[in-house]
Amino acid sequence: MTDKTNLKHFFHPATNRTVMIPIDHGTLLPVPGLEDTGALIEELKPYCDGFIVNLGVARAFQKQLEGKGVVLRTDTGNTCIENHHTDGSFRIYGIEDAKAVGAHALMNMTFPGHPREMANLIDCADLISECLEAPHPIMLEALPYGLGKSWDYTAEKIHFCIRLGCELGADVVKTAYPGDKEAFARAVDEAYVPVVILGGAASSNPHALLRDVADALEAGAAGIAIGRNVWQAPDPVAMAKAMHALVHENATAEQAIQLLG
Repeated sequence: MTDKTNLKHFFHPATNRTVMIPIDHGTLLPVPGLEDTGALIEELKPYCDGFIVNLGVARAFQKQLEGKGVVLRTDTGNTCIENHHTDGSFRIYGIEDAKAVGAHALMNMTFPGHPREMANLIDCADLISECLEAPHPIMLEALPYGLGKSWDYTAEKIHFCIRLGCELGADVVKTAYPGDKEAFARAVDEAYVPVVILGGAASSNPHALLRDVADALEAGAAGIAIGRNVWQAPDPVAMAKAMHALVHENATAEQAIQLLG
């Protein structure tokens, strides 16, 4: 199997950690904060290693994304328009699309326990199989039951999600931090690929978020993939600086909080 050489676009050689900023929410829900996507990318570039984007953003903002790792989201789900139910994740893109827009990696949701679990797992397995001989790594965003169901993000279920992503063949697993540092450390220690944590909906308590990120890193997380809690923050650049300090400068949570002003 080909080495996933494109991982070097995301993981800083000095720390073996990553700061990724997802701006891939626009296929599902209204996203205040992304009105000027190009300008936002330019503002945040100095403080991150890469961006997670949909195909339209990858095409439209190639110049702004230049020099950073680009992860193409390969799936979508039900939109918020008249959405009375959720059918989970549907894969819509693959390796040839990533190559066409210059993306270095691909990412798909994984929803163990969801009613469409089998179809979702097949999507993920097909994507991984398609990319076995490519330098493009696959990130699986693994969450119990579905996106945004934080009440189900227990330490035990997150542990299983991490293991599932590893077993399916992901090169990186993105998941939620369950708030239990010792349990999360056991799950990360068992994993044999890097594990990064997501942020979810914009938090009303950014200090608590930074403390959670610090705890996750101390437990062994290889970085973050946090979007709305960065670019929907009152000062997105300050929040990006704080995240960068935690991940790449070994700042404490209190030092990172000070960067928010």
